Amino acid sequence: MFKLAAFFVIATAIGLATSPTLAQTNASRDDAYFDDPPAWKTVSLGTYTRSAAMFDALDEASVHVGDTANEILHRPAFTLSKMKTQVQLVVLSATDLGWRGHESLGSLYARAHSRGYQLCPPEVAVQLRLQYHDQPVGEFLDVAMEPIATYEGVLAGLSLANGGAGLMLVGQSVSLETIPGRGTRFVFVRPTQLAGPDILTR
Repeated sequence: MFKLAAFFVIATAIGLATSPTLAQTNASRDDAYFDDPPAWKTVSLGTYTRSAAMFDALDEASVHVGDTANEILHRPAFTLSKMKTQVQLVVLSATDLGWRGHESLGSLYARAHSRGYQLCPPEVAVQLRLQYHDQPVGEFLDVAMEPIATYEGVLAGLSLANGGAGLMLVGQSVSLETIPGRGTRFVFVRPTQLAGPDILTR
């Protein structure tokens, strides 16, 4: 499994002492942006107490669930919130996160954490997919989350896409060493207050 302790060891080793500017878009922002980052979407969690109800909702919404995503949704590490709550989300590209050409996913996640952004609970991927009906054709969003092992033990994450034939929830292999492209766009949880030492702990 993806270990957050290992994540921070690796992040420190590759030198994340810098604090580049993050942005909600490619436009430049000043530091005041990080004091109160605007929300892109607010989604509800905890609306399904049983996995069967969640899968029924995906079917009713005609969401195509890829094979890897389907595995992830059936794994014990994919949990549903027992309480109804709302989370605010932001979208940040690798460029927004200060991507410098060949930076790993672990490096970008660490930099986002340093600015107070949180990884998403896995349920966010499904709830956002069900609540984001107007995703533009061609858009692809990676959910910044702790990867979940498939039945074969391959670590994978979840992504939302609209390929033109309908809304999709797909899975893809990811690790700390994965090198995303500069245009990769990630969904993070917007913090209620900026970074504290335990913001990524459960």
